[in-house]
Amino acid sequence: MKKIQWMLAVVLSSLIGLVHAIDLPGPVVTADWLSKNQSEVQIVEVRTDAASYLKTPEFDVDKKTGKKFLVEMGGHINNSSLLDFKKVRVERVVDGKKVKFLIPEKADFEKLIQSAGVNADKPIILVPVGQDMSDVDEALRTYWEFKVYGEDRVAVLDGGIAGWLNEGREFTTTNSQKADGNWVAKAYRKELIASSDEVAAASKTGKPQLLDARQPAQYWGVAKSPSVLTYGHIAGAKELAPELLAKPSNGALYFWSKNTYEALMAGNGLSNKAPTITYCNTGHLAAGGWFVMSELVGNKSTKLYDGSLHLWTLEGRPLVGVPLN
Repeated sequence: MKKIQWMLAVVLSSLIGLVHAIDLPGPVVTADWLSKNQSEVQIVEVRTDAASYLKTPEFDVDKKTGKKFLVEMGGHINNSSLLDFKKVRVERVVDGKKVKFLIPEKADFEKLIQSAGVNADKPIILVPVGQDMSDVDEALRTYWEFKVYGEDRVAVLDGGIAGWLNEGREFTTTNSQKADGNWVAKAYRKELIASSDEVAAASKTGKPQLLDARQPAQYWGVAKSPSVLTYGHIAGAKELAPELLAKPSNGALYFWSKNTYEALMAGNGLSNKAPTITYCNTGHLAAGGWFVMSELVGNKSTKLYDGSLHLWTLEGRPLVGVPLN
């Protein structure tokens, strides 16, 4: 009898925890929302420059308005954890070839997230630096990997830490790294990942549509990333440049409204309702296109081509672009 009572108590305790668990307002949260709900979530700051986490930020003062503004990144939100973006993507062997920049295997991703002190009991807020679309895409790539492994209680802070600091909110430079957490993957959503063969078929048929998330110079083939072997884009792809995906305001980047994204896509020849595959050089910037199309516009028939043109050109597949002299 005592054992049954104990089990009932555990079940009731779990149910009460679920009832009181906070609901995220969507895939993006504002600084106001986060400041009011800080104790109810887990804050994970995603950065390539890990040293900036403990560095004191530097500010200057606008002589006209007297307002402080950030000139050198540093510091972090109280009680946050640091996730080094360099560890979010890994080298794996695909068909006998070593391919960089891929999503980690399930066990490796769990270990990485647990090492950042993330637990299974609270929603996760990912915080980018927020000064450039490339660093915003670091958080969006991490968000996509969480989604692949079944985590739905995850969102991104609009404006990132740059917006937080420029608004004069509290920060710290004290190391607040935590003990290993107990977060575990809940699923493996293969439907969020596009293969090279799927991309090749899309290039020939136009279905799904291909969204190239790189800068125009790389799309047209007058420049290229060192991680890609040849110049140009995949035949049939439409471009949605990263600089279109967020608006600068007060020294930070913020997401546009759904209507703005729909208009930008239409202007670039992209349907906001058609099945879509996003790609870039390595699968980093592609996360921005995927996030906007899938999470902000609501087109859930959107996949990301992991490895992107790095993998595509390693496999000897063709690109098209303008003639080069």
